[in-house]
Amino acid sequence: MTLKGPTPPDTRTELATLLRSRIPLVLIETRDEPRALAMLASLKIPGNAHTPVFQWTVTDGLRRVDIDLGGAQKHNSDPPEVLKSIRATDKAGLYVLLDFHPFLADPVNIRLLKDICQGYERVARTLVLISHELSLPRELEHFAARFQLAFPDRMERQGIVEKVASEWAKSNGARVRTDRKALDLLIENLGGLSTTDTERLARTAIFDDGALQATDLPALMQAKYALLNRGGILGYEYDTARFADLGGMTKIKDWLRQRRPAFDGSAPHLDSPKGLLLLGVQGCGKSVAARAAAGIYGVPLLRLDFAAIHNKYQGESERNLREALATADLMSPCVLWIDEIEKGVASGDGDSGTSRRVLGTFLTWLAEKKTRVFVVATANDISALPPELIRKGRFDEIFFVDLPKTAVRADILRIHAAKRSLTISEEHIAKLAEACEGFSGAEIEQAVVSALYAAHASGATVSASHVLSELRSTRPLSVVMAERIAELREWATERTVAAD
Repeated sequence: MTLKGPTPPDTRTELATLLRSRIPLVLIETRDEPRALAMLASLKIPGNAHTPVFQWTVTDGLRRVDIDLGGAQKHNSDPPEVLKSIRATDKAGLYVLLDFHPFLADPVNIRLLKDICQGYERVARTLVLISHELSLPRELEHFAARFQLAFPDRMERQGIVEKVASEWAKSNGARVRTDRKALDLLIENLGGLSTTDTERLARTAIFDDGALQATDLPALMQAKYALLNRGGILGYEYDTARFADLGGMTKIKDWLRQRRPAFDGSAPHLDSPKGLLLLGVQGCGKSVAARAAAGIYGVPLLRLDFAAIHNKYQGESERNLREALATADLMSPCVLWIDEIEKGVASGDGDSGTSRRVLGTFLTWLAEKKTRVFVVATANDISALPPELIRKGRFDEIFFVDLPKTAVRADILRIHAAKRSLTISEEHIAKLAEACEGFSGAEIEQAVVSALYAAHASGATVSASHVLSELRSTRPLSVVMAERIAELREWATERTVAAD
């Protein structure tokens, strides 16, 4: 059983209700131990205002915390001894055991915990286990309830920021410089962190220069990501692409622009968009489109590496994915880019069902997510995509990104020439665009790069003729893999929307 509340006041109410329900064993998995302890201390134990509250650690033993009775009981520091002491008492009480998880595998401790739980009707002794991770033996599960601690809500985060700002002002004799928009952005983006981490990042932003500005946000988000992404499965990049970096794809650009108000909250009556699935030929700009989506929405870009998710141990792949998706939820608002998604969900010989379970985990999250995480998934191999992924409703839209047409190829040439300070006349751009028919955007970019190398090697100034020479010496993917691209186009004709 899991109880979860969206705000701290609701969380306190639900915790009180859980204690009132006479469950003998309560598990709280959290890294925010001080917050959990503060919440327990702020509660009046239902049914008896004089119920004593105890706290145990392996270093200090057992001590009473609702009133001051002096130091801890050192003789009760060993796990079996404290459990025996709790079992022996004939008075009701709340016993908070911190970091008890390493001792849950010991048969003696299991038996003692079971005795305490089974004796609850005789003596109402409630055990609360608090740790970053708690794996309960199966024989104890029916005695227990799990409680999920909510993160600080917006009001609490604002209070933390104001407290830090007040500390800086007191130390420096001046007010922190900020504006309402920058402050709102900071408070919004501190969501999903513990009270300690929230205060740490607010302190970093304010004490650096005594100001809160929009320019502080990239560093703040990078620090937040570093705190959350302990598994290393998600990649983070705040510097995203602009639409100016994306040649063609006019329909995708228009689609993203139309939905920006729904995503950024300026049109609250509209549902926030889920995301896009981009199918198409390799090297035609699907990855740049994902970066551009993050750029136009002005949010961080997270890249999910499906290859890093898979693990040889049963259930670990799904757990890795759940943790990565939970991190994305906490980084909200953001764009989650899943490159070559077919590699993570395609089943094969010897798969033992892992890919199917990973797909199920992803689809469940996609259907149920309430956070502003915009998903951009890209795929090259249609045959490897399971039908459940591409049916209507999974993504808001499925776009097909084909080889660029003449006008788009000219656009791509201009973009990559400008990036490298290469001046090419419009007349030459038009000729090069005709010469690279059948080339992908990546192949056109590589031709420009190779032209720079060739010109440098010969000691000449790079020109359109160097680019043309490189194009003529290249066999594009549309020639090498003509049959597969023809099949891809035929499949996409009736099932997807053209990107241009």
